[in-house]
Amino acid sequence: MSARRKPYPFDRFESKWQRLWDEQHLFHAPNPGEKDFDPSKPKFYILDMFPYPSGAGLHVGHPEGYTATDILARYKRMRGFSVLHPMGWDAFGLPAEQYAIKTGQHPAITTRENVAKFKSQLKRIGFSYDWQREVNTTDPHYYKWTQWIFLQIYNSYFDYELKKAQPIALLEDALSEKPRRQNEWKDNAYLAATHDASAEMSAEDRARFIERSRLAYVAEVPVNWCPELGTVLANEEVIDGKSEIGGFPVVRRPMRQWMLRITAYAERLIDELEGLDWPEGIKLLQRNWIGRSEGAEIRFPVAGVVDPGAATSDRGYNITVFTTRPDTLYGATYMVLAPEHSLVDLIVTEEQWPAVRDYRERTARKSELERTDLAKEKTGVFTGAFAINPVNDEKIPIWIADYVLLGYGTGAIMGVPAHDERDLEFARKFDLPIRQVVRPLGGEEAIGFTGDGVAINSPVIDGLPSREATRKITAWLEERGLGKRSINYKLRDWLFSRQRYWGEPFPIVWESGKHRSLAEAELPVMPPPLEDYKPTGTGEPPLAKAKERARYSDKAIRETNVMPQWAGSCWYYIRFCGPKNDQRFVGEEAERYWMGSKGPDFRVQGSGTATETRNLKPETVTKPGGVDLYVGGTEHAVLHLLYARFWHKVLFDLEYLSKPEPFQRLVNQGIILGEDNQKMSKSRGNIVNPDEVIDEYGADAFRCYEMFMGPLEQMKPWSMRGVEGVSRFLARVWRLMMDESQSGEWGLSPRIQDIALDKSQLKLVHATVKKVTEDIESLSFNTAISQMMVFVNSFTNVEKIPATAMRTLLVLLNPFAPHLTSELWEKLGTKFPVEPADIARQTWPDYDEALLIEDEVEIVVQINGKMRARLKVPTNANEETLKKAALALPKIAESIAGKGIRKVVIVPNKLVNIATN
Repeated sequence: MSARRKPYPFDRFESKWQRLWDEQHLFHAPNPGEKDFDPSKPKFYILDMFPYPSGAGLHVGHPEGYTATDILARYKRMRGFSVLHPMGWDAFGLPAEQYAIKTGQHPAITTRENVAKFKSQLKRIGFSYDWQREVNTTDPHYYKWTQWIFLQIYNSYFDYELKKAQPIALLEDALSEKPRRQNEWKDNAYLAATHDASAEMSAEDRARFIERSRLAYVAEVPVNWCPELGTVLANEEVIDGKSEIGGFPVVRRPMRQWMLRITAYAERLIDELEGLDWPEGIKLLQRNWIGRSEGAEIRFPVAGVVDPGAATSDRGYNITVFTTRPDTLYGATYMVLAPEHSLVDLIVTEEQWPAVRDYRERTARKSELERTDLAKEKTGVFTGAFAINPVNDEKIPIWIADYVLLGYGTGAIMGVPAHDERDLEFARKFDLPIRQVVRPLGGEEAIGFTGDGVAINSPVIDGLPSREATRKITAWLEERGLGKRSINYKLRDWLFSRQRYWGEPFPIVWESGKHRSLAEAELPVMPPPLEDYKPTGTGEPPLAKAKERARYSDKAIRETNVMPQWAGSCWYYIRFCGPKNDQRFVGEEAERYWMGSKGPDFRVQGSGTATETRNLKPETVTKPGGVDLYVGGTEHAVLHLLYARFWHKVLFDLEYLSKPEPFQRLVNQGIILGEDNQKMSKSRGNIVNPDEVIDEYGADAFRCYEMFMGPLEQMKPWSMRGVEGVSRFLARVWRLMMDESQSGEWGLSPRIQDIALDKSQLKLVHATVKKVTEDIESLSFNTAISQMMVFVNSFTNVEKIPATAMRTLLVLLNPFAPHLTSELWEKLGTKFPVEPADIARQTWPDYDEALLIEDEVEIVVQINGKMRARLKVPTNANEETLKKAALALPKIAESIAGKGIRKVVIVPNKLVNIATN
């Protein structure tokens, strides 16, 4: 700590108030049915994106959003809201596991130490979290319910008739020969048709149908495999073909993985964004990630390759492609398959096999981001096989290329080089035919034109505008069984398993090659103790090394993959509503109060006569989201939000939740850069530790500077000089109310007196209340602080300061600087006591608009268009009054002496212009 004199004695009282808040549980928000719960209060749920507790601790960028939400939480409490403002830890993850591999220390120990460090730092900043609601995703009491939610997903299917998840038991009943629940599904066209079709199914067919319908299923899929880390990595964890952590090589390889059928919700995930108060840019990112496209699926027969397993009426293979421009079908001069496509092995010629094999091996070493980089040079290999274009029976070559991904669409494309930039680049590289089939209308270059025009060289649709041509050719294909209208989504099912130790084990066992779920009573399934945490080297997960634990019974073995880190963060906001509930993932009343609505259907037991229902009626839900405000960084703008929304919708469909969306309002704070205007990082050496700032200037200065830097959403650089400036402002607040004796003791200033405010002071107080109130509501914290600076400056040189003005200032400043204002409130209360004695329990002040009306206005007085004087007059004074007042000014009278006045132009409340001869 610096030996220099503190700007004010924050070091004497900040820890005191933090201890008192802890001891009194001042910020605990009781649930329905708990002591001190007030059903008359409106609720406000404010949530931060909870952090991963790394060993490095916080840097000054982390608390920016936390400070904003804390200000709002303190403000809302003073406004009479019951505020839920919790904090927890997204604590599973690869860094703790890597540390365990290096040191042998169990990840739980590392995680516990890191959490303690983070928590102490957050408490030191003075955040008003309800620490009684703290959750940790690595706590078995927490991940028991993560596993339980997985089982709800596993035991559900998506009903395309109802467009929602339904229990798989209904589908199983519809498939049975003797259904017992037919009255529950007889009016469901999908289940009724399934039941009718089941008469022709074998028992194995029925079982396969059920497994293909589950929202959680197993599939062999290409993944990013890192041999050194021994695990699958998400695309965003791979940079330039290497792991983000460690920089180890990553290859693509097929592996058995658990998948979640998020694609079933693609339409709802797009459509139901509309009712949310999110930045339009974030909504656009979500829509683009889901990637809805309307077009057609078209079948291209493979020429001359016989499928020995097919019926004699259809012995050939077919390649299905999805295209948004079926009107360009006549321009398809080649096809491209993803190198991993299963058809490649069946159609490649003997001569081309070596080249195809080598190309596939090279592709396996690339990440999907590398493969789809538009700037990279196109590569590919001819398979030796040909397909038949269904509109003209033309044979076109079939290639493989890494820019086509198996998981996108059908894993195959038709190459139309004349009207697609990527296809054109590929065709020119490999000297493939280029055929124009769309004529631009505006004189643009025809080759490479991708817009709408008129169809040419396309006999079925020649001369038709592109939109009409698309409709006609699609109908033509459908009539002949060659294709169909289709909606496609870029979104792929969620790869949900990891080959790690430090994650939630799956509540699944395998028996005779088939998987089944564990009973709820068997949860939680905990990671077993291991002698070491190193990868197995065989591709098996580390959990497979615990042989005894892996053996569930004589006939069954446990699933040894674990869930990804995303799992725990998909639902933590729900657990915050009732983290101590050991009977349910969340209590019904608690969930309906904090996530639901206090509209016509909401009744807390004992507070009314209405009976409780599980879901609120749709017509009574005015806003779809449960959390009132969610604040976090843009790095989670797509995947975290998408995955949380998916889980939430499944639970809502199954009637466990009362709202269809998790987060009503979303705000993304901007990045705080280092003082060098670069992103903070260890390698740049520009990280600023908040502990050092607080040592030097105090927590309140740290909090206020974080908000004073600029608008919350903007990127801005850190400045220690800026911190010092805000610290000086807080010191002025302290010295406005406190005097220091020669012995260094502080006491309340005698200038503070129980006197009335004069007219100008009263107006300033009400103007400041109005400004700070509106700015907090709009999250414009920087301008709220500016207004309070104006307030303090106005009273700095006043001989006698009204105590009521200081009380108002302290309440307004309290959400920003809670330690300073709590201390000053206590000091003020020794001479001017008020109830309640604690500033945090005060009511937010109101303002009177009538007192803010200007009764005087300053106008400009001009002579021949040049300003000569200023004049204060009553607001809305009439023209005659303004004229007389202007002419009576000594400076004006002197300037026009001896001159004739041609005209006096008056603009009410603005100016008087005297035109002289």
